[in-house]
Amino acid sequence: MTGQRKIIAQILDNAADHPDVVELHRRAAEVDDRISLSTVYRTVKLFETEGILDRLDFRDGRSRYEQAAREHHDHLINLETGDVIEFQSDEIEALQTEIAKRLGYKVVYHRLELYAVPLDKDEA
Repeated sequence: MTGQRKIIAQILDNAADHPDVVELHRRAAEVDDRISLSTVYRTVKLFETEGILDRLDFRDGRSRYEQAAREHHDHLINLETGDVIEFQSDEIEALQTEIAKRLGYKVVYHRLELYAVPLDKDEA
């Protein structure tokens, strides 16, 4: 692995959010200004192909990334800010399993994305 790829991998490893390629490039360039946007694109594609990264598409026209092989979680996307909040709900997991079973199926994979806006103070 090249030094530039190691920098990109470290940035992804330290990311508490779900950065897109442009944001990854910005962070990488802070460490090494010789890292090009095309290097970040190629590295992300390689990491995705190798199963190191998962690509997430939240309907905002840009792919975001997170480490693969993490514990299962779902996402809530704030439509006003673009923030992505990870959450896990045993109730939702149980309900999905129950619904699939009722319909004669067993869940082997799922991905849940909630698209939301903040509640008005009156609704809270």
